[in-house]
Amino acid sequence: MSTVFEEFPAAPPSGMRAGSLKELIEVSLYMPFPFLSNPHEPQAAEGVDAWLHTWGLTDDPAVAEMIARTRPAQLASYNSPTVDSGILQIVANQIAYQFVFDDTAEELGRHWPGRLLPMLCESIGILRDGRPPSTPLGAALADLHRQVGERCTPAQAERWVWRSCEYVHGLLYEAVAQTHPASIPTGLCTSIRALTAGVDPFYPLYEAAQPCELAPGDLYHPVTRRLRRLSVDAAVWTADLFSAVKEQRSGGIINLALAHQRAHQCSLPVAVTLAVQQINGTIREFERLYEKIKPELTPAGIGYVEGMVGWIRGCYYWSRTVPRYADAGTAPMLT
Repeated sequence: MSTVFEEFPAAPPSGMRAGSLKELIEVSLYMPFPFLSNPHEPQAAEGVDAWLHTWGLTDDPAVAEMIARTRPAQLASYNSPTVDSGILQIVANQIAYQFVFDDTAEELGRHWPGRLLPMLCESIGILRDGRPPSTPLGAALADLHRQVGERCTPAQAERWVWRSCEYVHGLLYEAVAQTHPASIPTGLCTSIRALTAGVDPFYPLYEAAQPCELAPGDLYHPVTRRLRRLSVDAAVWTADLFSAVKEQRSGGIINLALAHQRAHQCSLPVAVTLAVQQINGTIREFERLYEKIKPELTPAGIGYVEGMVGWIRGCYYWSRTVPRYADAGTAPMLT
């Protein structure tokens, strides 16, 4: 399957003074993986709009506007450039669903925490126990679960369910953390962020994209498991860089850059620089371990790890241009 390459403007040389946070990130972030996109992106965009409409998730104009600013099919295309159209559509649908779910959970957790628990419990009941949904969000999740079950093997679908439950629980931890933001150290913030990232549930879909089921040696090798952790962190922390201004203005706290700002009592550009250093080390460790384990992996195992690479690369190129994070391009570096 062919993929689409695109030329992005080159980052300014390292000696050039960055004028905005976005330019600062582009100057300093290490991104060894070139841009790719999936040729089925236009169809996925149409499909995700229709799917959201079917379940009433974009009936609210504010949600429809959020989706337009977030471009879930574009993120799916960038992080899943080589998968077939069927897998791409599930990825795009799930990304869209998670953005709607996450934004709703964040709003409830911050203002009406008593209404958050029923929402999260409904999701766990659907995923773990097969309970019927009672809300539009629940109905969309049940349909997403059906899509995954039709494309994945039972073992892959079970891993998807388990990791999706972890994501739901992460949103509850975030709501608790939000009640005492000053007392959340960086390590605890990153632990919660690993769950709320919602990236782990996508990896069983990359198993399903392979021509055969992964061998246990590919899936459960300690190095492969470490690669999975590193890729999730690198992907979501990169998005955190570009979303830091948005999160700061809205009062969010589970963000790597903002965690460094709290820990070091520094300006946001300094905090972003510290976060970039952490991300660069994470990506370099991923590269080193992948190079080490690659000769031992089967072709299916390599395809699976390439799915992890896709999220590291995709989150970067998507975050640079998505309207959801446009504030990073206007915020001055000296703040």
